[in-house]
Amino acid sequence: MSIGHGLYRRADAEKAGPVDYDLLEIAHRARLATLCLASALVRHELTDANPEAIDVALPKGSHRPSVVPPVAWHMFDPRTFDIGRSMIPVDSETFIGIYSAERSIVDAFRMRHLEGDLPYVALRRWLRRSGSRPAALYDMTRHFPQARKSLKQALEVLLHD
Repeated sequence: MSIGHGLYRRADAEKAGPVDYDLLEIAHRARLATLCLASALVRHELTDANPEAIDVALPKGSHRPSVVPPVAWHMFDPRTFDIGRSMIPVDSETFIGIYSAERSIVDAFRMRHLEGDLPYVALRRWLRRSGSRPAALYDMTRHFPQARKSLKQALEVLLHD
């Protein structure tokens, strides 16, 4: 089965369960690919948004591969690229990076000029979750100072409602 140009998957691999072929191709073409922004927030169930393209972060200076699925490539600072990053399985042999809910919220605030209401919706849902720790979220902004002021203001409003 063809997944992308020059990338194939055995037909009997289907027995292992459903696979997101878009993520499979992205993971194979870009080893450091990491789901971010709206795409990560959807996976963390912090938004109902349906992004037109898959938001994928790579360290600045990395090659942006050509892939079939629609991808919005985001180039993140290599010094902070791994903060809040973990891996999730795409299939039994392939993994792709994803940013934590907290990192994704901070990034949405950091890039709110592109994201509209998304950071506020995600933050509101995250605050309703058991175990959410606003202080830990705010602490993450020490790595991303451009998000600090707007996140602090949003936390003050939402925590005092």
